[in-house]
Order: sequence, then C-alpha cells, then structure tokens
Amino acid sequence: MKKGHQVTMKEIAKKLGFSVSTISRALKDSPELHPDTKKRIVEMAKEMNYQPNLLAQSLRISRTNIIGVIVPEITSHFFASCVSGIQDQANKRGYNVMICQSNETLDLEKANIRALVSSQVDGLLISLSRETNKYEHLLDLYNREIPFLLFDRVNEDIPVSRVTFNDEGGAYQVTKHLLETGCKRIMYVSGPEDLYISKKRKEGYLHALNEFGISPEPELIKISDLTTDGNIKIAQEIAEMASRPDGVFCMIDPVALDILTFWKSIGIKVPADMALAGFTNNPTAAVVEPPLTTVAQPGYEMGKLAVSHLLDQLEGLASDDPISIVLETTLVPRQSTKALTKNEK
Repeated sequence: MKKGHQVTMKEIAKKLGFSVSTISRALKDSPELHPDTKKRIVEMAKEMNYQPNLLAQSLRISRTNIIGVIVPEITSHFFASCVSGIQDQANKRGYNVMICQSNETLDLEKANIRALVSSQVDGLLISLSRETNKYEHLLDLYNREIPFLLFDRVNEDIPVSRVTFNDEGGAYQVTKHLLETGCKRIMYVSGPEDLYISKKRKEGYLHALNEFGISPEPELIKISDLTTDGNIKIAQEIAEMASRPDGVFCMIDPVALDILTFWKSIGIKVPADMALAGFTNNPTAAVVEPPLTTVAQPGYEMGKLAVSHLLDQLEGLASDDPISIVLETTLVPRQSTKALTKNEK
C-alpha cells in the first residue's frame, strides 16, 4: 500500500473474494453472518490496517436527502426525460435533486462532481460526457466510498451499478430494417469511439451486416464529434463520395437530423437517394420531412430505475454489490427509410 493510503472495504472484499456488503456486515458484527466468516474478515481488516471512513459514515448518518445528477446536456430531450424520471421518483421517496450539466466536457464533469460532493449529496447519478476517456475522478469517488451510479453513457470498468439500454440490440434492429427494405451498403455514423453507446451500437450494426452475409467496409463507418458542424461535415463527405451508401444509420437522432437538413439544402432526397435512420426517438424526428426512422428508448423509465436503485442502496434495501440493469428499445419505422408498408406511410 502507498504511504498514507486509506484501505477501503472494497479492497478487503477483493482480497477475500467476498461482496462489499458482506464485509460491511462483518465489521458491524452482524448476527446474520457465520462467526468464522466474521472472524476471517475482521482479521484481514486488522492485517490491512483498515480504518473506517469516518467522512463517509458521517454523511450516511447525517443525510441531506439530496441526490446529485450530472448529465451531458440538459437541453437534450433524452436527458431531460431522464432527469424528469429521476426527479419524480426521488421526490416520491422524500429526496430532492441537484442537477448539473457537463456541457459534454471532462473538466466540467469533474468540477460538477467536486461541487456536488462538497454539497454533501447522499449519492450521485452520472452520465458521462463525450470527452470522458479517463476515469480517475470516478475511481476516486469509488475509493472514497461515495455512492454513485452510472446511466446511459457508462464505463464497464468502474465497479458500480449502471443502467443502460440494449444499445446493441436497438442498432441491430434498425440496421436489419434498412437491409430488409432493400439497402445493400449501409453507413454507420458513430460518436466518439470511447463512448459506451458508440461501441455497443456499432456492434449491433456489424451483427446485422454479418447476419445478412455483408462484409463491413471501413469507408462506411464515420465518426462524428456530435457537434452540428461535425455532423454537417460528415453529411457533405457522404454527398461527395464517388460510391454513396444507399442507407445511413446515425448513432443518435440529432446527427441524423443535421445530415437530413444539409442534404435537403443541396437537393439530396431521402429516402429516394439515400435512406436515413437515427436512434433516440427525439420528438423532432416525427415532424421533419420526411419523418425519421429511429429507435425509441424510454429515458423517463431509465431515470426512475437509476434513482430507485441508488436510493435502495443508500437505504440498505439493496446490496452494495454492483449490478447492470438493461432496458429494451423499440424500432420506430417512418418514411425516411425505403419500402414502407401502406400502414407506415
């Protein structure tokens, strides 16, 4: 151990192969555990010079009944829906919510965490920014035993609970739909490669291609920085390709909507020239011309489940051991893709 390092229950749990909740119960002399198990844990705690985290304990004892929430952008319909679900469910259980946005930057994400921890929130719900490709600030929270949960944009290597969608399954659905409507060369417009949702949706895209016996082409995968300028740049690049794709699947609706707007301005017709699909079911997707095929993901439900699990952990109603909650998505076919049935027109 480094000089000055404070050993945590998580480290004892890793050393012995027990769950954190078992370590916690043993150190509280819980009658639920076998005496031999308690003895083994207590001896290891002494050997590792474990000292209780008095700050974490005091925060748990003197609750503020406030949950901190960090989202990439509050103006996004999806994240606004998540926050609404979080707030409604938290209020029902007697908690208030402090909301921060990282504006898609790692530095502001870190600053938000510092501010919320200083405000002594009982726990944190975090959806990572598009810039977040280093995770020391999250590991620091974990090592300080400050309760937090990741949702939507997560990192699988941080050992905390997370709530996600079946991003791979949703991307598979929409890519399969494009293939079934007659597309042969489908482009995937991704977000930054470090984002969990970028990777998972790419996996779904590749799965569908493989199922139809189509080899992926490197030139048919483009990466957007998720800004309007970046999306328009990609729209222009696609328009100027010598051999254009006949279908384009975008990781999120805002990317698809920017591409659609630019294409219309230069005379490219959707779906006659190229089919186009997104992911999120942003309200705007239903009212543009043509309406955008997309994948619906229930942000409100995600927010409710995320805060419910965090509060269950805080109140001892659920184990501290991390779990993964995965919500399903639904394909929403509209006129931006080819060969629609009469009922879909």
